[in-house]
Amino acid sequence: MQGPFLQSEVGIVVIGRNEGQRLNKCLTSAKGSGMVVYVDSGSEDGSTHSARRAGAVVVELDTSKPFTAARARNAGFHALLRQDQHLDFVQFVDADCELMPNWIHTACSHLAATPETAIVCGTLLERSPDTSIYNRLCALEWRSLPGDTDACGGIFMIKREVFETLGGFNESLIAGEEPELCHRLRADGWKILRVDEPMANHDAAITRFCQWWKRAVREGHSYAERARLHRESPERPWRREVRRNWFWALFLPVAAVAAAWPTNGVSLALLALYPIWLWKISLQRRRFGDLSGDAWLYAVFCMLAKFPSFIGQMIFWWRRLRGRRTTLIEYKTATCKPPRQRRR
Repeated sequence: MQGPFLQSEVGIVVIGRNEGQRLNKCLTSAKGSGMVVYVDSGSEDGSTHSARRAGAVVVELDTSKPFTAARARNAGFHALLRQDQHLDFVQFVDADCELMPNWIHTACSHLAATPETAIVCGTLLERSPDTSIYNRLCALEWRSLPGDTDACGGIFMIKREVFETLGGFNESLIAGEEPELCHRLRADGWKILRVDEPMANHDAAITRFCQWWKRAVREGHSYAERARLHRESPERPWRREVRRNWFWALFLPVAAVAAAWPTNGVSLALLALYPIWLWKISLQRRRFGDLSGDAWLYAVFCMLAKFPSFIGQMIFWWRRLRGRRTTLIEYKTATCKPPRQRRR
């Protein structure tokens, strides 16, 4: 590591499940930047052997308990402390990412220079944005303005003492554990800083519509779960996202269609809110710097996502009413049903 920081000051937690060559690239990018712990959630592709060969400390999660990213990250953090209790900073990264060569030094510099900042994150780049429209959507999603922010994604560096004091990630969440941690962190008076520096290359590897759909289902489930968890908070976080899904995916279409007969079809004019909303989002994205085609692509899929997100919320409440906990919703391994063969 460059600059005044020693390798012993930084620990890196990598989490993954069946990431194959992406894991190898991730571990290579982290090599030499600090102690590396790899946490595996039941991989069947030899990931643990690859990680050991790369020199990482390997933690294999107990398969008798549900896998979550939060559980994996917490396990990696505790494994780091068992190796070195004097760490100052911890970098979390997913196995489908490659850290940029100068990122660790950049992140350490910002955390050391700003005592009020607990988390620093940078620019996440999509490795192959032109492979599919879904990868392109991810590349657009990663774009964010630098400065103080409310939350970060799963790739970030945090001060070890802060993470330890807050109790780490909430392992009851199947997704969205990072914004939930950020919510508690800000409530405790800390800041989150996004800097205009390349942080990592990400490989979404989403090539099919069913994968994108399942990812949106997981997001909706996460919104509902987090909103309920912090329902007593004065800020009422994620309540707006929950209500938007209900409005666009249920209330608006049902109201327009249900009232069509008694209103002689006048209620169907409510459906015009959809193109109006699309135009508004595309305009916001163009002001943000997107090309016109990218802005409309983002807007269309942002609207489409309301429907699987609403389904995700229903899954959360249905499982909760039945006293059951939803298990990990994986989208990269989602399979689409092949078309039925016509009988001759």
